[in-house]
Amino acid sequence: MLPTGLKDNQPRESNSQKVHPQPMEDSANQNPEALEALISKIFTNISSLKSAYIQLQSAHTPYDPDKIQAADKDVISELKNLSELKHFYRENNPKPICVSPQDSRLAAEIQEQQSLLKTYEVMVKKFQSEIQNKDSEILQLQQMIEEANQKRAKLEKNLKLRGLSTKESEGSGDESGFYSVDLTPDLFISVVEAAFKAIHDFSKPLINMMKAAGWDLDAAANSIESNVVYAKRAHKKYAFESHICQRMFSGFQHENFSIKVDSGAVSKETFFHQFLSMREMDPLDMLGQNPDSAFGKFCRSKYLVVVHPKMEASFFGNLDQRNYINGGGHPRTPFYQVFLKLAKSIWLLHRLAYSFDPNVKVFQVKRGNEFSEVYMESVVKNLILDENDPKPRVGLMVMPGFWIGGSVIQSRVYLSGVKVAE
Repeated sequence: MLPTGLKDNQPRESNSQKVHPQPMEDSANQNPEALEALISKIFTNISSLKSAYIQLQSAHTPYDPDKIQAADKDVISELKNLSELKHFYRENNPKPICVSPQDSRLAAEIQEQQSLLKTYEVMVKKFQSEIQNKDSEILQLQQMIEEANQKRAKLEKNLKLRGLSTKESEGSGDESGFYSVDLTPDLFISVVEAAFKAIHDFSKPLINMMKAAGWDLDAAANSIESNVVYAKRAHKKYAFESHICQRMFSGFQHENFSIKVDSGAVSKETFFHQFLSMREMDPLDMLGQNPDSAFGKFCRSKYLVVVHPKMEASFFGNLDQRNYINGGGHPRTPFYQVFLKLAKSIWLLHRLAYSFDPNVKVFQVKRGNEFSEVYMESVVKNLILDENDPKPRVGLMVMPGFWIGGSVIQSRVYLSGVKVAE
């Protein structure tokens, strides 16, 4: 038999024996409160990291570079904090020889957080790459904006060269204040109409001054074109309009309008810019700036051929105005200013005709030509035409016609010997 004391001691010693996960000294030194605080910090850090990641995501929609940069810094900061906690734990808790179930759970949680950390690191790199791509896109868009601004400045410069109509720009509703004009056949037709009206407007004061000076208008009309049978006496005004037109359009088919100029060939763009820059300007103001310009020479030469010396002497009692013009001046008399409006309209028509490619061609209709509805238009509208009568013939050409591309702008004529409805 074993001694009684030995029997009692052996089972008690066996029951009380335990396997410790680490030396007893380390276990005794462990602080549960410190460990609990560490775990709390880990959870807090993970929550902060999730919040920073959400902020990073939201900064991409809509895309905000400043918010993305701030959120990125927060994510990196939280990742650093988590990394510091990991190193702190490893330094103060070496790998145990044997772990308890609680330690196993803690290790599993740490492993899970480490996996999440790697995920976040990958996502951060992805977002950084996306940020770089967005920065590249922003740079490209900035370059596109700069190029667009340069094109806009160029267009504005061209519009300034074309000229600006105050009334048109106010009515156009264009915030930039510029009024764009397209080079089209419709534009040319409108300028032809303006030139025709200018001829009519100048003939009125001319005829009135002839009446006041005691001229025989019948004889004057007959001297311009004889043997024209007018349906009404009032139609003889077309003889004077024809006289003005013939002299104003003389040389129209030449690029320099038969005016001696020192410059060489002029481009079509320059012709168009001249048209646009002059269209809203007062002709007398233009001549005041440059009296010896091509337009100034044109005005002087045309006045001297349109207004006969005898006619002028009968109007004013002297030739002072004529001599002043012949000497290179441009008088500010009412009569000359009315003439300048006519000269400007014909000059603009010429500038515009040479803006087209190919150039607009002018054609004239001679007296005695058979009337053609394709190439001619009667200035008198209420004609009485009988199919049995011979086709009417041209008595006067009041306005020439034009070929623009494949289209025809009809010449305006007065038909001789045709009856009109009352």
